[in-house]
Amino acid sequence: MTSASEEHVIIVDADDNPIGTAEKLAAHRAGSLHRAFSLVIWNNTGGLLLQKRHAGKYHSGGLWTNACCGHPRPGEDVHAAALRRLDEEMGFTCSLIALGTITYRAEFSNGLTEHEIVHVFRGIYAGTIRPNPDEADGYEWAELAEVRRRVAAAPESYSVWFREYIAAQWPMMLDAPS
Repeated sequence: MTSASEEHVIIVDADDNPIGTAEKLAAHRAGSLHRAFSLVIWNNTGGLLLQKRHAGKYHSGGLWTNACCGHPRPGEDVHAAALRRLDEEMGFTCSLIALGTITYRAEFSNGLTEHEIVHVFRGIYAGTIRPNPDEADGYEWAELAEVRRRVAAAPESYSVWFREYIAAQWPMMLDAPS
């Protein structure tokens, strides 16, 4: 697996047009606007897949978040990148539906800044999950109402982007499976 210091991200303008590339950590140190993706995965009974980020991640380690997120590589289609990363992080793939984009900026105590235009995808999956132990310290399925309650009660336990998704109601953009 490529380390964060070896990966490159796509630097974009405010309309998500590529304007260059940068080494991933350098882009996060500079707070450069870059392209990212994030996946919201449901199961057949209305459970939302949550991932606990590995404690050693370069930021937001140990926090709960959505199923998967990442950055497309230069020249890589964002949908293909989302499928690749879902397999790398959680050990499965499924069909994905694009929900839209969300832009956010968050500064972290370690000097890194997330400034991203995030392509959000939704999928439904009910099979085996095999999280990569270098990426995730755990996972769980939870009902959306319970997730909302937990995020409201302990927002510091969740990634900043996942809190943005909850506030923007991304997980509900398509009705949860019945």
